[in-house]
Amino acid sequence: IVCVFSGLPESIIAAACARSGQRVLHVDSRNYYGGNWASFSFSGLLSWIKENQQNTDINDKCEDWRKLIFENEEVISLSKKDKTIQHVEDFCFVNQDSAEDVEEAGALPKLPVFGASGAEGVAQESEKECPPVECALQEAESSEPEEATDTEPANATEGKDTEVTSENESSQSAALGESTLELGKTEAAHTEISAQEPKKITYSQIVREGRRFNIDLVSKLLYSRGLLIDLLIKSNVSRYAEFKNATRILAFREGKIEQVPCSRADVFNSRQLTMVEKRMLMKFLTFCLDYEQHPDEYQDYENSTFAQFLSTRKLTPSLQHFILHSIAMVSETDCSTLEGLQATKKFLQCLGRYGNTPFLFPLYGQGEIPQCFCRLCAVFGGIYCLRHSVQCLVVDKESGRCKAIVDHFGQRISANYFIVEDSYLSESVCTSVSYRQISRAVLITDQSVLNTDSEQQVSILTVPPVDLGRPAVCVIELCSSTMTCMKDTYLVHLTCPSTKTAREDLEPVVQKLFNLNTEKEAEKEELEKPRVLWAVYFNMRDSSGIDRNSYHGLPSNVYVCSGPDSALGNDCAVKQAETIFQEMFPAEEFCPPPPDPEDIIYDEDEIAPEETGLSNSPETKPESSSEEGSSRESTAVQKEDNEK
Repeated sequence: IVCVFSGLPESIIAAACARSGQRVLHVDSRNYYGGNWASFSFSGLLSWIKENQQNTDINDKCEDWRKLIFENEEVISLSKKDKTIQHVEDFCFVNQDSAEDVEEAGALPKLPVFGASGAEGVAQESEKECPPVECALQEAESSEPEEATDTEPANATEGKDTEVTSENESSQSAALGESTLELGKTEAAHTEISAQEPKKITYSQIVREGRRFNIDLVSKLLYSRGLLIDLLIKSNVSRYAEFKNATRILAFREGKIEQVPCSRADVFNSRQLTMVEKRMLMKFLTFCLDYEQHPDEYQDYENSTFAQFLSTRKLTPSLQHFILHSIAMVSETDCSTLEGLQATKKFLQCLGRYGNTPFLFPLYGQGEIPQCFCRLCAVFGGIYCLRHSVQCLVVDKESGRCKAIVDHFGQRISANYFIVEDSYLSESVCTSVSYRQISRAVLITDQSVLNTDSEQQVSILTVPPVDLGRPAVCVIELCSSTMTCMKDTYLVHLTCPSTKTAREDLEPVVQKLFNLNTEKEAEKEELEKPRVLWAVYFNMRDSSGIDRNSYHGLPSNVYVCSGPDSALGNDCAVKQAETIFQEMFPAEEFCPPPPDPEDIIYDEDEIAPEETGLSNSPETKPESSSEEGSSRESTAVQKEDNEK
């Protein structure tokens, strides 16, 4: 099997194939893992920006590769230019004069490695001040909960170490926030917000501390009962990563940011809601958990939008806003009633499994997840080649199947199956394909959008559309304990489906939430909003949901994977990977658990050579390499005596 590109779907497929005993070659023309799913340090992101702004072609090292093609074969040329990223614009709002000669601290040539995206050994001060929530995902050995010596209520998980285990389906009350997970030792105290002004951050500091940043090209969270979490647990890939709870869900209403009560405890402890509103909200959320059992309550509104359905449920405007934008997280105009109920139920079912919100975030960024699956593939014999581009697919004219690829060195590599990412296909193959676009922005700020008692917050905020016909914007704010930014800064990701360029789509939202004044302008006025220190906008291609028949002349044994979609979770990538794997190997299990070392049974032929060199006699045991020959002679003599 040959996988071209190392995005999340391709990495999952490669791991599943290697785990089932297939021989896997995984190649990527880039010098880093993940493609558009990758994470970069600050200097790495600047290089990525420069590369995409110039958008240069890749020069071929081998020009005579066509000599490898036989008469009964034809080729499908692959694209040599990445066209998935457009309209890249970056801005700096702090003084850059002092950063001309500054280099990244500890900067070395960044080699592609498995693990922390080149972030090993960073953020030590942040770890000491506020340890990250580390979630060790593992399969539960028993359905009964283990005894815990140090336990905390589920609504106190913020800033604490958490052990995450798979479990049986929880009851309705547990889905509303009565958590059944076990908590490890908690940190002594939360980091308190300083009453003083935020520390002044300079561009030279950002550059110098650039390795503390792990900036995702695609911004996503993991649903605690989503397909990706289940796959991480089942395959034991979770041992290669650590996770932090998303600590709060926010809402933007009437120009203000408020925290949304999610769990049962949050609802009844909330000061934003009246007692009547609390009862209304709990009654509606309880209905959503088993709405299928009460079809009479929503059948008349199946053809209506979810927003119209909410208006009939005796909910106040603030409750309707919370449910629509912060719990269901769906569009006000395009989402049907059934889709809204399904999204609300999914949100509620994920509550209480690992914390007070439904989401987890991988430490060091989303780019860790593809690398984790690549590592599993490598453990089971997969071969990886970065900076290794592919010229073409070689197709047999008679059978119509792909026989091999030709790489940029002029090597012909044969295989039975080929996995290709959509961005590698040429325009001649994608003539009938219509792509959507995603608008992305990444900001480095000096404060949180909502200051509380703790600085170490992972927040998710949905900003309703500014104008009718415009999409809602998903905002994810990460603190330094996620290992994605330096101390005293926040990393903010904004995402929405594109209607125009990324800057045109997202800058109005940025202006609502943040201050875009330059350093000199900021000194003249008192700032209430967080100040943006640096920003980048770009559009990314969304190739999800494209029918295979849309690709022209694609062989039956070539499978196409899509890039990131605009959804918050990763279910699309996992479903796609499992579907492709089952089409190739319908009799094989998808990503089965790896065997326990204690359960591995070795063949006698494998262990026999080891046994022949062992002896119970201390005289025949070699004491050094120089005595190895005499030891073997003694063993041979003893063996001969035993046979006699």
